[in-house]
Amino acid sequence: MTVYAPRRERLRLRPTLRLRLTLLNGILLVGAGAILVLLAWLLVGDALHPADELQAGTQVVLSDGTRLDALTWQTQLVDRASRELLVKGLIALFAIGLIGIAGAYAVAGRALRPLHFVTATARRLGEETLDQRIRYSGADDEVAELAGTFDAMLDRLAGAFESQKRFVANASHELRTPLAVMRTEIDVTLTDDEADVAEYRRMAKVVRNASERANGLVDALLVLARSEAQSGRRLVRKVPADLATSVYNALSAVKAEAERMKLEVSTDLGAAPVVGDPSLLDRLAGNLIENAIRYNHLMGRLWLRTENADGQARLVVGNTGYEVDPADVPGLFEPFRRGGWERTGSRGSGLGLSIVRAVCDAHGGTVSAVAQDGGGLEVTVSLPAADKTPVVAATATVPRAKGLGIAPG
Repeated sequence: MTVYAPRRERLRLRPTLRLRLTLLNGILLVGAGAILVLLAWLLVGDALHPADELQAGTQVVLSDGTRLDALTWQTQLVDRASRELLVKGLIALFAIGLIGIAGAYAVAGRALRPLHFVTATARRLGEETLDQRIRYSGADDEVAELAGTFDAMLDRLAGAFESQKRFVANASHELRTPLAVMRTEIDVTLTDDEADVAEYRRMAKVVRNASERANGLVDALLVLARSEAQSGRRLVRKVPADLATSVYNALSAVKAEAERMKLEVSTDLGAAPVVGDPSLLDRLAGNLIENAIRYNHLMGRLWLRTENADGQARLVVGNTGYEVDPADVPGLFEPFRRGGWERTGSRGSGLGLSIVRAVCDAHGGTVSAVAQDGGGLEVTVSLPAADKTPVVAATATVPRAKGLGIAPG
């Protein structure tokens, strides 16, 4: 994991959000105060006109005995009142502005404190500290929404890292097993001085089988990586295809195995046109059919159906076989899960349904599975039909089974 160190803060006044909010509040406060002072000045100038109600030539006597014409006295009174109002108003406006700006700076800092906590948390987060969360407990505002979104993102990241760790551990185990088998067989045979040609032939067969298993696992990992890289309908190749054709191709490849197990295969393959990558769609159908045969029992049943309905191209693959707990069905789509045979024997690599889900996601579709009454599984794949162009890609979700599935027809 690459960790990016935070940039060194330069000693300069940055136009931070706190500073911008403070300046905005200060401008609004000072502007409102200036308007009030101006209105007061205008009102005072208009209101102080007592001489207008006196007769012309009327004189007023001041407290010091001075006699002034009423109009002259009025003019002096208005000038003095206006001057004092402006001076005192501007002083008050300056003081209120300073206090308001300081208060706005403090309030903005308090309001933005969770954002600084988000930044600090993001900076110290690493692969080993993904359990930390903001857990904002303030008012239900935009900051709370941001903190909640960040916590949800951390939950997804933690899940992705944990899934990645499990995947790497499982892949390492799966690759190590055939390599260990080959090395053990070679070492045992080479240290046996009495080993003959038959023993070497036996050893060669074991090594070949183990190498085939390792090669199959590597191929499956490459297909899974290729499918996941094209998730969200970012397909490299988009051409017309048909799920029915993919089923035909897959059935041809496993015909001998189905006959060996004496399976009853029933098909109802209607046209199911889609737009996508034919090779990935062939792998999708192939994995489903191979799993349906691999986890079936002797003289069991296998049913296949393709159709085009409600703007969706559907592929249904069902089989009889071993009992599957409905609660375990979603986990079957996780890598290296084999439906009861986890890391045991040679019943595939455990990536078949994972590849199916990734291919569905790459084509903007969904996949679901239902455990069958009496044993077996029915998997349904739904992809956008060829005449539909989805604007937003769907997610290949695996809904949890609420009960036993519908018996195949």
